[in-house]
Amino acid sequence: MDTNIEDKDLSRIKNDCCSEAPFQKKEHQVRILTTEEAAKLQNDRELVSEFKQLKLEREAQKNWDLFYKRNTTNFFKDRHWTTREFEELKACREFEGQRLTILEAGCGVGNCFFPLLEEDPHLFVYACDFSPRAVEFVTKNPLYSEKSCRAFQCDLTKDELTDTITEESVDVATLIFVLSAIHPDKMQIAVKNIYKVLKPGGYVLFRDYGLHDYAMLRFKSGSRLGDNFYVRQDGTRSYFFTNEYLLQLFTEAGYEEVLNEYVFRETVNKKEGLCVPRIFVQSKFRKPQNRNTF
Repeated sequence: MDTNIEDKDLSRIKNDCCSEAPFQKKEHQVRILTTEEAAKLQNDRELVSEFKQLKLEREAQKNWDLFYKRNTTNFFKDRHWTTREFEELKACREFEGQRLTILEAGCGVGNCFFPLLEEDPHLFVYACDFSPRAVEFVTKNPLYSEKSCRAFQCDLTKDELTDTITEESVDVATLIFVLSAIHPDKMQIAVKNIYKVLKPGGYVLFRDYGLHDYAMLRFKSGSRLGDNFYVRQDGTRSYFFTNEYLLQLFTEAGYEEVLNEYVFRETVNKKEGLCVPRIFVQSKFRKPQNRNTF
């Protein structure tokens, strides 16, 4: 259930003659808004009706399936930065050559785990997604092999991961641009679900939209579902995190905080002369060695 940008203009910024500028910094404080940005958010207080919000929740899977029907495997670029940002994907081996078990929760069409498998053959990946169509694209990828991965459809807020994955068998789980698509009331269900399949000492590696990201400021009036929660034109939804909210979410589910910070980047589109401030929350949480059962 990988997530997309708000509209065609921002998608073009991302994909058309676009490059990551050298500028990147990591902070523990949220970005300060300009006067104009603060006024825009302050004036946008009207919420989508309860009737429409319930409809969006009921049709969430259908909307993601339609997203993948429109975009197939072409929307997202492969993520070759994950091992650079998350050394746990390799460093948690107890001995050289150990085969690690990875869970990619919300795998989309495999833009994260297929590059990992190419780089490191000593992995076994469980890859699940909310969208059956996305899972179908994964299994049809030439790189897909049941010797190294198993893809399956899963609603993290309803389906037990332990029905497919042995309890406490996963070394590292990833939640990369996934949790933001889940209703805030159900996020803790998802992280508790992952907790059950993690080994004691296992990690969750997290990256998602941060508060005041450019995509948040692009939403038009009438898109707001709640605090920091918005609906896109295609019916998919996006939440924008603070590190405080994320810390509470994971620690209440039993995890220990390892790292929890904002990543500030500038995405540059030289063709259109645009410099776009992107803000993500990047975090690492660990299941304690001596843990409680949730």
